[in-house]
Amino acid sequence: MATKPPSKPSSKADATYGEASIRVLKGLEPVKQRPGMYTRTDNPLHIIQEVIDNAADEALAGHGKRIDVTLHADGSVSVQDDGRGIPIGLHPEEKVPVVEIVYTRLHAGGKFDKGAGGAYSFSGGLHGVGVSVTNALAKRLEVTVWREGQVADIAFSGGDVVEPLKTRRASAGDRKNGTTVRAWPDPKYFESAEFPKNELTHLLRSKAVLMPGVTVSLKNEKSGEVQTWVYKGGLRDYLMQTLTADPVIPLFEGEHYADGGETENFAEGEGAAWCVAFTEEGAPIRESYVNLIPTVAGGTHESGLKDGLFGAVKSFIELHSLLPKGVKLMPEDVFSRANFVLSAKVLDPQFQGQIKERLNSRDALRLVSTYVKPAMELWLNQHVDLGKKLAELVIKQAQTRQRASQKVEKRKGSGVAVLPGKLTDCESRDLGMNELFLVEGDSAGGSAKMGRNKETQAVLPLRGKVLNAWEVERDRLFANNEIHDIAVAVGVDPHGPNDTPDLSGLRYGKICILSDADVDGSHIQVLLLTLFFRHFPKLIERGNIYVAKPPLFRVDAPARGKKPAAKIYALDDGELTATLDKLRKEGAREGSWSIGRFKGLGEMNAEQLWETTLNPDTRRLLQVEFGALDFAATTDSLTRLMGKGEAQARRELMELHGDAVEVDI
Repeated sequence: MATKPPSKPSSKADATYGEASIRVLKGLEPVKQRPGMYTRTDNPLHIIQEVIDNAADEALAGHGKRIDVTLHADGSVSVQDDGRGIPIGLHPEEKVPVVEIVYTRLHAGGKFDKGAGGAYSFSGGLHGVGVSVTNALAKRLEVTVWREGQVADIAFSGGDVVEPLKTRRASAGDRKNGTTVRAWPDPKYFESAEFPKNELTHLLRSKAVLMPGVTVSLKNEKSGEVQTWVYKGGLRDYLMQTLTADPVIPLFEGEHYADGGETENFAEGEGAAWCVAFTEEGAPIRESYVNLIPTVAGGTHESGLKDGLFGAVKSFIELHSLLPKGVKLMPEDVFSRANFVLSAKVLDPQFQGQIKERLNSRDALRLVSTYVKPAMELWLNQHVDLGKKLAELVIKQAQTRQRASQKVEKRKGSGVAVLPGKLTDCESRDLGMNELFLVEGDSAGGSAKMGRNKETQAVLPLRGKVLNAWEVERDRLFANNEIHDIAVAVGVDPHGPNDTPDLSGLRYGKICILSDADVDGSHIQVLLLTLFFRHFPKLIERGNIYVAKPPLFRVDAPARGKKPAAKIYALDDGELTATLDKLRKEGAREGSWSIGRFKGLGEMNAEQLWETTLNPDTRRLLQVEFGALDFAATTDSLTRLMGKGEAQARRELMELHGDAVEVDI
């Protein structure tokens, strides 16, 4: 008699998950669903800043001389400029008024074309997202445009058009050109509906500083107060008014922009203006901008200023033999007492995230450093007495730092294990700056040793794959030479999650896993992460463990438009595709570039490894954290992945998720 096969157990999830379960968000729905991905949600300042930035971009392009902001009594904010006015005609492809597209479509704007003839050569707008986010998160938004003898009005609510575009001929009393935007932010998207007045005032004041000759005003209808800023002295006046302590030497200021010459290797108009003051006390004042956008989290342009100042001051000290014996200078010794305002102009800036708090463009470091260093060297050698005063301050900072690190070293005691012979250690003893790279293979280890910063970066090459330490007893760990060397180099003994290990012997602030960008490299990453999670969990908890992300491709791009020839590194296939699309948009002829693929770290020379993976200002380094899962859940997941008796669980995992794996042949 035939038997009926057992039925597969069903669940509620199986019954409800199907094609109809997949939802596609359209229009501005993504912004409303996840506003935190597009803007700050603590208060509505950033969505109004997007409107202010658009007005500032008009002034930056030379088409406006005034920006007026009004805080209305009903909680709305209006921004008025005298720029060219947003185009109001129909878009040639979309057949919808352009002003409507700008406020209702993500990734639509006039700032994608950065080449010659583009509407904006230098601007903060990059993604075409800004004011459409403002519109999506506003109960109501009204736009009035004066342009080409016409006046146009349109109104939105929650991102949707509620009053279609209406135009009329401009009368005698109307302005000739410009845009006014009035927005009522929707409180449900923000923790507080109140605008931080101090931040708004600071933002508008800084815009006036960065655009000499442009008048910026702020009116508060409730209090009747009106503030107006017009700066002719630029960065110098601003920094002098903001400093809380007297500078050690007179302010160092300058500006330089590329003229498109071959020797500079930068696009025409790219460059920076800066003003720097060195003080002995007080919290340093540091403000940086890229195309008038405030970068509160700094970025590569600040790193370029740091690099240029350090290079110039170090050269001056060495030239005049001012450095005492036993003292080693580091960039932070110069930069820690520097107050500055930096304004960079970058043709195609790459920011971190939509709110643009940090600049990530690698070329910006070289751009700013190239112009700051020779200017500072010239100034120091023209004012030798002042240069020596600055040198005294810098040397004093270095001595203080070294004394602090020596105190920490004494507390370690004398019973220190002998460091492994394969370890190429760094010279610094400053825990906060020291980094250890655990490198896959001796070949890559050799390149890393040559390309590293020997002052702060140590290299420990690993031979082959590290032992799977998930089920290894703690007292048997040191039977494995590789694990023994890692533990001794790091300076911390193996421990459990509930232990309180002695971390005073920790020798590096960052412990970085550096392996090839292939399957074997990923396996080595997992084995090392398993080791640290199982036997050194406090290092993960403290944020000491990192994974370096070397690129898989190098693209040798030709000169195109204002952009010179360059080497561009791509992390994976997705970045490579995006890079090639960008080159095509910039006018590069199809196939005029060459693509190289790195089979492993050993194929990179020392310079390439430094530029892509070791340089703190241009590398990609991911910090390892426990994430959303609790410790027990993470332990269960790793047991399934790494446990010796979990073959069946791993098989089920592969059957469930195997179709998500991409195989590159």
